[in-house]
Amino acid sequence: MVAEGKAAGTTPVGDPVQEALLRVQEHDTQLDQLRHRRAALPERSLLTGAQARVAAITGELDTVGSRKGDLDRSQRRLEDEVAGVEARAGEIDRKLYSGTVSAPRELQVMQDEIAALKRRQSALEDQMLEVMELSEPVAAEVDRLEGERGAAKEEAERLRRAIADAEAAIDAEVAQVSAGRSEAAGAVPADLLDSYEGLRSRLGGVAVARLEGNRCLGCHLTLPATEVDQIRRLAPDAVVRHEECGRILVR
Repeated sequence: MVAEGKAAGTTPVGDPVQEALLRVQEHDTQLDQLRHRRAALPERSLLTGAQARVAAITGELDTVGSRKGDLDRSQRRLEDEVAGVEARAGEIDRKLYSGTVSAPRELQVMQDEIAALKRRQSALEDQMLEVMELSEPVAAEVDRLEGERGAAKEEAERLRRAIADAEAAIDAEVAQVSAGRSEAAGAVPADLLDSYEGLRSRLGGVAVARLEGNRCLGCHLTLPATEVDQIRRLAPDAVVRHEECGRILVR
C-alpha cells in the first residue's frame, strides 16, 4: 500500500474529491468504450468488403470490356468493308448494264470482278457472323458485371450512410459523457488529476478503482487483512495506491 495524506484514528468517511476522481474514471472508461465502438463499427468491415467487390468487378469489367471493344471494332471494320465491296459491285454493275461498254472481253472482265466481289462480300459477312456470335456472350457478361457492380456500389453507399448515422449517435453520446467528465474533473485538484492521467496512460486506461471490502475492483486482487486495516485508519483525503497494480483505491 502507498498512501499520501494524514493518518486518522477513526474509520474514514469517503472523500468527495476521490469520489469525483472515480467519476472521472467512470466517464473516461465510458469514453474509451464509445471511441472503440465508433472505430469498430461492424459496418466498417462490411464497407471494406463492398468496396473490394466494386474494385474486383471493375477489374473484370476492364478485361471483358476490352474484349468487347475489340470485337465491336472488328465488327465495324467488317461492316465498312462489306459496304465498300457492295458499293464497288454496284458501281461495276451499273456500268455493265449502262451500254457504255460493248467489248465482250471487257464485259467479261467486269462480270468476273462482280463475281469476285460477291465472293468477298460473302466471306466478309461470314466473318461478321462469327464476330457477332462471339460478341453475344461477351456483351451478356458485361451486362452481368455492370449489374453486380451497381449492386455493390449501392450496398457500399448504404453502409456509408449507416456508418455516418452510427457515428453521429456515438458522437452525441461522447459529447454528453465529456460534459459529465468535465464537471467531475472540476472537483479534482490539478495535481491529483495530473497524477491520474499519468497512471491512466501506463495502466491501460484504468487508474482509479473502488476498494470494495478487501478487493481492488481494478485488478480484482484481494488485499491482505492487515493492509486493509491500515487503509481504514487513514484520513479520508489520503490517496491510497494499491501496491500490486498501482491504481488509486477509492474507499
